[in-house]
Amino acid sequence: MTSSLKVLADSYYNIDSLEKYIDVYRISKQDPEDFWSTIATNNFHWRKTWDKVLEWDKKESKVEWFKNAKLNITENCIDRHLRTRGEKTAIIFEPNDPKEKAQHISYNELAQHVNRMANVLKNNGIKKGDKVCIYLPMIPALTYTMLACARIGAIHSVVFAGFSSKALSSRINDADCKLIVTADGSYRGSKTVDLKKIVDEALLDTPNLETCLVAKRIHDKVEWVEGRDKWLHEELMNASSECEAEEMDAEDPLFILYTSGSTGTPKGMVHTTAGYMVFTAFTFKNVFQYKNDDVYWCTADIGWITGHSYIVYGPLANGATTVMFEGVPSYPDYGRFWDVIDKHKVSQFYTAPTAIRALAKQDLSFVDEHDLSSLKILGSVGEPINEEAWHWYNDHIGKKKCPIVDTWWQTETGGIMISPIPYVTPTKPTYATLPIPGIQPVLMEANGVEIKGNQVDGKLCIAYPWPGMARTVYNNHERYKETYFSTFPGLYFTGDGALRDEVGYYRITGRVDDVVIVSGHNLGTAPIEDAINEHQAIAESAIVGFPHEIKGSALYGYVTLKDEGSKRDHDNLRKEINQLITAKIGPIAKLDKIQFVNSLPKTRSGKIMRRILRKIASRDTENMGDTSTLLNPDVVEEINKNVL
Repeated sequence: MTSSLKVLADSYYNIDSLEKYIDVYRISKQDPEDFWSTIATNNFHWRKTWDKVLEWDKKESKVEWFKNAKLNITENCIDRHLRTRGEKTAIIFEPNDPKEKAQHISYNELAQHVNRMANVLKNNGIKKGDKVCIYLPMIPALTYTMLACARIGAIHSVVFAGFSSKALSSRINDADCKLIVTADGSYRGSKTVDLKKIVDEALLDTPNLETCLVAKRIHDKVEWVEGRDKWLHEELMNASSECEAEEMDAEDPLFILYTSGSTGTPKGMVHTTAGYMVFTAFTFKNVFQYKNDDVYWCTADIGWITGHSYIVYGPLANGATTVMFEGVPSYPDYGRFWDVIDKHKVSQFYTAPTAIRALAKQDLSFVDEHDLSSLKILGSVGEPINEEAWHWYNDHIGKKKCPIVDTWWQTETGGIMISPIPYVTPTKPTYATLPIPGIQPVLMEANGVEIKGNQVDGKLCIAYPWPGMARTVYNNHERYKETYFSTFPGLYFTGDGALRDEVGYYRITGRVDDVVIVSGHNLGTAPIEDAINEHQAIAESAIVGFPHEIKGSALYGYVTLKDEGSKRDHDNLRKEINQLITAKIGPIAKLDKIQFVNSLPKTRSGKIMRRILRKIASRDTENMGDTSTLLNPDVVEEINKNVL
């Protein structure tokens, strides 16, 4: 190991200058294996170190990091902190209702809660390698359950508690979960959601699931299935607070998390133990420049990868204090975020452009009546942040004193890939700027040729493996290879386009496939179209994204009707379509606009030309491209004439 690398590793890369970043990045690119080995050696607890840092089979798209190392991630997120910071707050739980007292959960208390939950799982027949579905609101039990699974070697699969019963059952069945942990219900602003009812509907179609543990949150009456359903609080009363951590192999799966695909069913991305731990901890430490007394808050839901990596695993591996927020930014009023920052003296604040745009539309009095002087760093996640929102965030929340880290990454990458480092990288609105050390982005032409130099744009790929990358699609490695490694053999294709400016900064220009990012959530259009097409009055549909001032992108549906459908009232049909989508996928996938059309623009081979439909929905029709090759070019003018 070089002496400069050793010094940097011992300081956990507290990069304090651009010169230092350049030096570290150069080292990481010259010898990635030595770089990651050094990070892993100096900053984590291992029961056994690795025999080989990286094994990479390009042909099979198979990657293994820290081969044959042994560890348990909860020993790194909890146990190793107990001696020196046991009484430090690990989690601040901020409830939906500000009148309900916040909970400050210390690392000592976290250890006891996780061990009890681990024993509950074991008492209900869960063992190493079993899969556990978690369908919970943003309450501490969600974090306890995730970590309890990791403690005993079970694989957790968290499903966002806004998904429908059908979406839930499909994920339970795909992952072959034996047990689900849910709640009697959840709070969302002034509303309550009957989670148990959704779970009961889902479990009508999950033959292999044996047990349903139910946490009490809203204290409402629920339907009960004897022999299957059990109250979690009763199970916890009989569980010990001592539980030995299971020894795990570096490449043992830690969790399965489903992400929308452009075609077919959602993909169960498999993240493994050691590489994910090293990468999320490393990126958290650097991107947020976390210091020992800071209070860090990511507003995401743990049902998404952002919550996994930057509410739970990344912060806890660093011994941080992480805020877990149950509520919404508009309840009881639009000052809620700023109230929480003021109340808990938050240092780092990480949220989505959707939330920023919604809050920017409100009166500034919601901001000005709160003290935001504790803030040191602002973060943005989920989609590229537009310039207007960036400036509002910078001016009114950061008071022009807090760097904005506009982070780019994906469910599949496990952690942040391209981002400014605060107080180091000069920021530029709408640009994610420079790659994290250890990440090697390249821009590619469609023909597979790498685009060199700056002031260029192309398809964004990653040239070399990194520890946090998903290893496979659960039970379907061929799909993993086809989706991520077939377009440009030997490279990970992100599915995003990007441009590189004159100094080498990256700006993400959006998806190049049929995935739309709505309010920071990746929604595959194919499953939505499948849901719509089940309606008896509908012949065919095509879904595209269009610009939305709050959501970033919203969903626009083009729908053709069968003969009987043409006689139906269109407003009622629109309601029925969105009801169907809500039932099949969830309310997050509802369409903002639905245009009924006589026909869809298609190639002679029958492929719907979504490029043209995107242009029409976005009212960007000056350059429609060549439509002469369409089977039915006249339909384009007709659709455009009636655009909503």
